Amino acid sequence: MSALDLFQRLEARSGEWRLCQRVNRWGGRRAALVFFGAVSRLGDGVFWYVLIGVLLLSGTARGAAAALNMALVGVVALLLYRGLKRWTRRPRPFRTHGGIVAHVAPLDEFSFPSGHTLHAVSFTTVAIAYVPWLALLLIPFALLVGASRVVLGLHYPSDVIAATLIGIALGTVSLPVAGLFVPAY
Repeated sequence: MSALDLFQRLEARSGEWRLCQRVNRWGGRRAALVFFGAVSRLGDGVFWYVLIGVLLLSGTARGAAAALNMALVGVVALLLYRGLKRWTRRPRPFRTHGGIVAHVAPLDEFSFPSGHTLHAVSFTTVAIAYVPWLALLLIPFALLVGASRVVLGLHYPSDVIAATLIGIALGTVSLPVAGLFVPAY
């Protein structure tokens, strides 16, 4: 059984597309579209590049280490999600279900996993390991990035959930690999 067959069975049994359709309709409202469109656009990389730059320019060894770790995790996340997309080839919900609208143009063809969510969660995991108080900003932002992908009709909830789990694992595994020892605060 191919990955695509597995996704089709998941959709047929779970009715996930119906939830996706409901959330997408709600996202068609002007205020929601503007808000989630902006969150998604920031999640394209702008927000994370600025954060990496701020950490790098903080003048501390900890900030520089966080920036380097985030940059390396970003490269691995990019390779990982591109490989998974090529392997699974899951169509985006707006391509498969007529009642779902893509409110913004997708950056690539396939749906699984959400690259925006994978990056947001892995970057958040790394950044808060180095600078714990950033959790107050980064966790809500990462959650909004994931939600934006479903609201905008670009991903199924399962794409976002899987990307969240992969992002947590990637960020967590990167910490000891990068030689980080995070003292308790």
